[in-house]
Amino acid sequence: MTYCVALRLDPGILFCSDSRTNAGVDHIATFSKMKVFERKDDRVMVLLSSGNLSVTQSVFNILEKHKVPDAAPDSIWTVDSLYDAACLVGDALREVQRRDGPFLAQGSIEAGASLILGGQIRGEDQRLFNIYPQGNFIEATYDTIYFQLGESKYGKPVLDRVITASTHPADAAKCVLVSFDSTIRSNISVGLPIDILWYPRDSLRVGLQKRIEDGNPYFNMLRQGWGSGLRRVFAELPNPDWMV
Repeated sequence: MTYCVALRLDPGILFCSDSRTNAGVDHIATFSKMKVFERKDDRVMVLLSSGNLSVTQSVFNILEKHKVPDAAPDSIWTVDSLYDAACLVGDALREVQRRDGPFLAQGSIEAGASLILGGQIRGEDQRLFNIYPQGNFIEATYDTIYFQLGESKYGKPVLDRVITASTHPADAAKCVLVSFDSTIRSNISVGLPIDILWYPRDSLRVGLQKRIEDGNPYFNMLRQGWGSGLRRVFAELPNPDWMV
């Protein structure tokens, strides 16, 4: 399974994804679920992926080779807007599913995949899209400033309680990592390493890209502090007076 998050904040966009893939409890591997398309001072686009790994890797390769069958002549490097880029991603996803879907179905293998696309192209504001398995998509707004893929339910509550459009990037990164810790603790199919990328608004270049490996001192401190803090706050809350 997967857990990916992208937050569209006033100062920029924060992307985060785990890297665990599995086909059963005894077949676990590590693959990055984050793909970056960057041409400095012109465009930065980041794709996060969830679902069938062969499908999402094929989508990445189609986009890299500038060949999206039945699409407009534009490529990921020439489109003028993130909307057009999202259309290309959706077209590439449909193409892979048309090509491989029937063969995967013969083996009872799910060909579905979902993606998050975000970033900025020169001439327009930063944007963030959630692309569904069918290739259609929605865009983040000030009412809905973040998207999740995969095992979203465990990490969503902390995001909803903390994140706003004006959240400082450092606080956002801390909150997202707590969200990942909550998910990892409750679901064995999500795990380290975690890939994290910060795109500063209007910079047209990646600001920070980091991989958090198992044993990372900050992540270990965060998960220990969050766990002990929750237990402390819970103990401080009064018991219900209607329970004997």
